[in-house]
Amino acid sequence: QVQLVESGGQLVQAGGSLRLSCAASGRTFSNYVMAWFRQAPGKEREFVAVTTWSGINTYYADSVKDRFTISRDNAKNTVYLRLNSLKPDDTAVYYCATDSSFSDSYYLASVYNYWGQGTQVTVSS
Repeated sequence: QVQLVESGGQLVQAGGSLRLSCAASGRTFSNYVMAWFRQAPGKEREFVAVTTWSGINTYYADSVKDRFTISRDNAKNTVYLRLNSLKPDDTAVYYCATDSSFSDSYYLASVYNYWGQGTQVTVSS
């Protein structure tokens, strides 16, 4: 069993920055693929970014590429999401997710077995 706890979400003005954190416990963190998803009111949960075990390979949704950065610190069992140049459209609950296998369908929420409770990011215009 893996437990994930997100933090760092808050209200921020457009153009601002945030860093979200996701602390993992329960299994060997370094063996797990870590991803971020988000869900805005009335919309489906959507993929944001993913990092493989080493942190060397990362993939992003087109909507956040060049603005968001995913990273991980295996010594701290934590994955981060740096959000820059925030837009009102980035407003959502951000979720951390993990699984032991990396899938070519990494952008689908259904491939991840473990989820955190989410952290709210609100971007004002």
